[in-house]
Amino acid sequence: MLTVNDLSINFAGNILFSNVDLQFTPGNCYGIIGANGAGKSTFVKILSGELEPSTGTVHIAPKKRMSVLKQNQNMYDAYTVMDTVIMGNERLYNCGKEKDAIYDKPDFSDEDGIRAAELEEEFAELGGWEAESDASRILQGLGVSPDFHATLMSEMDPRLKVKVLLAQALFGTPDIILLDEPTNNLDLSSVVWLEDFLMDYEGTVLVVSHDRYFLNNICTHIVDIDYGKIKMYVGNYDFWYESSQLMQRLIKDQNKKAEQKIAELQSFISRFAANKSKSRQATSRRKLLDKLTVEELPASGRRYPWVGFKADREPGKDRLFVTEISKTVDGVKLLNNISFIVGKEDKIAIVGKNELAVTMLYKILMGEEEPDSGSVKWGASITTAYFPKDHNSFFENCDLDLMDWMRQFSDDKRESYLRTFLGRMLFSGDDVYKSVKVLSGGEKVRCMISKMMLSGANFLVFDQPTNHLDLESIAALNNGMEAFKYNIIFSSHDHQLTQTVANRIIEITDDGIIDRKCSFDEYMNLTGSSIETR
Repeated sequence: MLTVNDLSINFAGNILFSNVDLQFTPGNCYGIIGANGAGKSTFVKILSGELEPSTGTVHIAPKKRMSVLKQNQNMYDAYTVMDTVIMGNERLYNCGKEKDAIYDKPDFSDEDGIRAAELEEEFAELGGWEAESDASRILQGLGVSPDFHATLMSEMDPRLKVKVLLAQALFGTPDIILLDEPTNNLDLSSVVWLEDFLMDYEGTVLVVSHDRYFLNNICTHIVDIDYGKIKMYVGNYDFWYESSQLMQRLIKDQNKKAEQKIAELQSFISRFAANKSKSRQATSRRKLLDKLTVEELPASGRRYPWVGFKADREPGKDRLFVTEISKTVDGVKLLNNISFIVGKEDKIAIVGKNELAVTMLYKILMGEEEPDSGSVKWGASITTAYFPKDHNSFFENCDLDLMDWMRQFSDDKRESYLRTFLGRMLFSGDDVYKSVKVLSGGEKVRCMISKMMLSGANFLVFDQPTNHLDLESIAALNNGMEAFKYNIIFSSHDHQLTQTVANRIIEITDDGIIDRKCSFDEYMNLTGSSIETR
């Protein structure tokens, strides 16, 4: 279906990847992963024809159609939502427009009649008569109401524009679908619909995503971009991650007998292959895993951060008391009579459709904003570390290098001590003397996490810490939050992190809160909520 031969890309002497030979076949979904800057989006652009490779070829089987998720939200501003979606099948759209133009002619000739008949036949073969209903079904599945289908794209909210462009990529049964971060800015119900659509899709899907939960649900294969190479592995993200970690441990332990290694790996493969699921993608994945050999397991050379939070002192019985908090901003009531008490074992995920309300709650908890009414009382023994959603103020107008930036937050000013925390987040060697002004979004997040690890706090507060992080850093943060012994209050767009860390869910609503002592998935099943967590 889609074949890549001897592919390489070189930017000003910097080789992103080379000698890539891969084949993508129908009925499979391929998750493309790699650290930030590894070349995921570049690889997708080469596959779509938007970018020419330095060497090699991309071959699509004859008469097969590829559809790509467009990234420019404004390129269809002159068209209606419905037309934008149908333009996903350019041949169908052009056929319909030419046909309509002929019928609109005041002087309809014999030649026009012959051409119209040809177009009618082609239009019917392409599914033209069902096009609007099919487009409407996809739009509604993604949460775009029929009220907007005749609206110009220029008048659409940017969050809905993203959904329309995704609907365009899915429309018309393309043979190959390329999706770069399709779950960004999607609410949970739309993501669930997209997962179901892709799991039932019979063509070839390639998707770049930082959403581990999404990759686990839909992928039959993982395509890993790592140290200048692109390799394909059978299984979903969790299988790739766990087998990669297992292989790394076994490679390092050269004293183990080969037979013991093989037995452990085969047991691991069997455990994943036995996972039950009704989805077509999962069934395909199990069949592939059944045929997998030990030699085909990944042995990634990628470096992983290490996140660990250690409290300097044990917290007492009293943790946090929030009593009847209300807050109105610019005439909009964000928080309405919010009350809850944090208990000894609580790790609380704060969720809600209005992210401004969630962030305002954090600001009030941390003393950055005053409530209109109500109170916040922390336990006498509690020390906090806070990750704000907008943390640019920590880096703007700052002339410090990374080492001196960290030194501000430490009682121990020794470079060797600070290097320990920076090194855990992959800042090593001369990287620690880099100016904080030039740090990327992901690097700034890792700095903030290093600062929190340095604090020794016994109560952690996170507002969207996974934004800008790659999969490896998200997994490391996930592990660190799970291992922390004391209280955490957090919000995250990462479903898997929320599910594995939280044991209590508080949803902020217009009327107050919904408070449940359960996991995130249990909460979703109990309430049928469509809250945004991504």
